[in-house]
Amino acid sequence: MPLASSIRFCHPMKRHILLFISIVFMSMIYKECQGQSPEISLREFASGQIKKGVRSIGMGGNGATWGNYSLVWRDSCTALIDGGASSYPNNNIFGFTAVGITTPHLWKGLTIYAIALSQTADNIITTLKSPGLGTEPVQVNGDGANQAVFIKAAMPLGKGFSIGTLISYERSQFDAVAEKGSGNWIRYQTNWRPSGGFGITWQPCKQILVGFRGLFNNDWETRIDNSGTAEGLNLTNEYRLGISIGLWKGALIDLGGNARFRSNQINKTNQENNEPNIGIEQNLLKHHLAIRAGLDESSPTAGFSIRFKPIVVDVAYVHNLGQARFGDLFGTNSDSFLLTLVYKYDTNRK
Repeated sequence: MPLASSIRFCHPMKRHILLFISIVFMSMIYKECQGQSPEISLREFASGQIKKGVRSIGMGGNGATWGNYSLVWRDSCTALIDGGASSYPNNNIFGFTAVGITTPHLWKGLTIYAIALSQTADNIITTLKSPGLGTEPVQVNGDGANQAVFIKAAMPLGKGFSIGTLISYERSQFDAVAEKGSGNWIRYQTNWRPSGGFGITWQPCKQILVGFRGLFNNDWETRIDNSGTAEGLNLTNEYRLGISIGLWKGALIDLGGNARFRSNQINKTNQENNEPNIGIEQNLLKHHLAIRAGLDESSPTAGFSIRFKPIVVDVAYVHNLGQARFGDLFGTNSDSFLLTLVYKYDTNRK
């Protein structure tokens, strides 16, 4: 059977889908991204992934579709444990653990999801530039940490629409000392400012899901070194647009793009970047197994899921996670593995 005849689109949507795909691929032409503060950068290894979900990460990290906040209500009555690790050839290692729970449907499908995260990074080798370290970038050895709590709420609106919101609390730290001679040191830390996001999806038929997601991170950043203290806002606004299209039985393609706007008052920098997200998923064995692959910005991804009620295991792999966002700040190449164990509890079981 020809491929075109095996794809059963909602007919009025064809023209809009083709237009959307064109926009997504235009986003693949993007500006080079410069580095950012180390304590903010290390979040990409943990909380940046938690917000998308391991399934979405495995097929290209498109948080606008199946990782959208608005679809939390579909995962009601679940509890989960998350874990992940990223490693570089220079022995820089980042790890995190998280636990979360999703309520039953509360009112007209309203569902609330809460997750707490702890991240550590010890003996990290990197190069930083700061007045207290001298006039040139200096190699340092440091330890970092990140703690966060995220609360999502979502509900269906009818006619295929769903809406969701995110409230986040997150604080990060990174302490480092110069590796050679001078005894100079530096500390980065953030204090929380109101942060969060929202998402909306539309599923006009079984084969198509369209979504948009906005994320707004606000931090009051403090940099302390031998020369004194500097403070200022570190702001990141991120917008994602995506579409998921069913190809044949059990298969879908996921296309999207994201635009980021960042501002750092301490470094006096402003950045704008646009990146693509592309992925595919194939379900097998009556949906007991799913395999995935994709491209998250400039990072290749892969993953799989194993489902046997009431347990789902999701695994994802990312090569050079976050490289499009912070470059080679922590090393030139990395390998990241993320795992989620989900338990579906039944509130009606006696």
